[in-house]
Amino acid sequence: MALYRDRRDAGEKLADALEDLRGTPDLLVLALPRGGVPVAEPVARRLGAPLDVFVVRKIGFPGNEEFAMGAVASGGIVLVQPDLLERVPEEEFRWSLQRAVQELNERERLYRGARPPPNVEGRTVVLVDDGLATGATMRAAVEALRRKRPRQIIAAVPIASPETCEALAREVDRIVCAATPQPFHAVGLWYEDFSPTTDEEVIRLLGGGQQEGAEASP
Repeated sequence: MALYRDRRDAGEKLADALEDLRGTPDLLVLALPRGGVPVAEPVARRLGAPLDVFVVRKIGFPGNEEFAMGAVASGGIVLVQPDLLERVPEEEFRWSLQRAVQELNERERLYRGARPPPNVEGRTVVLVDDGLATGATMRAAVEALRRKRPRQIIAAVPIASPETCEALAREVDRIVCAATPQPFHAVGLWYEDFSPTTDEEVIRLLGGGQQEGAEASP
């Protein structure tokens, strides 16, 4: 049985679980696009915090692009698995990395325009996605974000595999998994509407959020 009507409904319920963060100094909500953005928007609005995106793109294994041998993240951060890197010729790795960086830069320009990424150093960051299955994308985002020296990283999702939520808890300062049903199966099963989030929706939601560097609406 679905727990949420859609991602916005999931975000409203996730915001309930994060209510204690309201008023936290230097609070920032970062969404993993695309699906994390409609979840994060109600969270940022409820907490009175700026909303932005933290883009992560996987570095595909040559010949099997769906299999990630690493990831690139906002701010030019590159993460690789050394054991997999040893199995790939240097030229092929550079090609895969270049493509991932290009895709990331395109997403950054599309979603953020000319606005620079927010400064996260010394801040409490709430990292939001629409759910955790394997947790690979969130884990890459956490590792990349940690290099930017935030004061605290809080991973927050409406739905998660119990095992993944427990494992990720060891890598962040706090984790909020609003629901961890067992058996879990897949993120989308817990939403009535889990249709793909479009780039247009991401841009619209970011435009309506309290983005840093953006002029306030009259």
